[in-house]
Amino acid sequence: MASFKKYRVGSSKFKLAAVDPADQAFCEGAEGTQRERLDALAVELDDLQNLLHAEGKRKLLLVLQGMDTSGKDGTIRWVFSRTSPLGVRVTAFKAPSEEERAHDYLWRCHAVVPRNGEIMVWNRSHYEDVLVPVVEGWIDKAETQRRYAQINDFERLLTETGTVVVKCMLHISKEVQRERLQARIDEPDKRWKFSMDDLKVREKWDAYQQTYEKALAATSSKHAPWHVVPSDNKRHRNLMIAQLLVKTLREMKFKPPVADPALKGLVVR
Repeated sequence: MASFKKYRVGSSKFKLAAVDPADQAFCEGAEGTQRERLDALAVELDDLQNLLHAEGKRKLLLVLQGMDTSGKDGTIRWVFSRTSPLGVRVTAFKAPSEEERAHDYLWRCHAVVPRNGEIMVWNRSHYEDVLVPVVEGWIDKAETQRRYAQINDFERLLTETGTVVVKCMLHISKEVQRERLQARIDEPDKRWKFSMDDLKVREKWDAYQQTYEKALAATSSKHAPWHVVPSDNKRHRNLMIAQLLVKTLREMKFKPPVADPALKGLVVR
């Protein structure tokens, strides 16, 4: 079985280019076997979420970051395909509103952290504020370093108050992004997903790769490490993240509340 260690960001020497976006280490077996394993993981994820809810003391935050077309929506759709919607919430972070810009950049994030017993998924996140402003030149190096430190402190606060943080960077190649953007243009039922702004961002591909590399290295901590998920292959992406979540939840070793002894032998009439 593939190990997550290879994909965990562990030092300032981390190089994003060293991770092959076409890697399929978690795609073991034939295609049919992979689909069965993904479904089994989704079912187990639902069972573990039930235990998380029953315990009612801790929570899990899944952060999904990646370039356009890296598959954040698809990950959520497939990985949580068997999970009760009552136990999972999803927040998609878009460009800040006027109200959000009137506050500090973490304000809108803290407002949607998970509740006890809940899994929260962030489709993009507070990391947008150390990616876009850096590439566009809106903040300088000193401010970027301050934000790295603030983000580390924010995530430490979450983990010290019962939140397990799982951060996944969905890593795709430039060629695969080209193919997926072209598909959005060519296929009528996908055209609504396409924006001309996608092409403007794509022109800055190298700058975004460099900025991601620095951000991941600066904010991958013991309490909230980053995992780079090779995502050229969609099923590999889904299998790896599903397996990572199941592993994480298993290791939480839930202790649901003890049932009332008076219930033993009780017959409902």
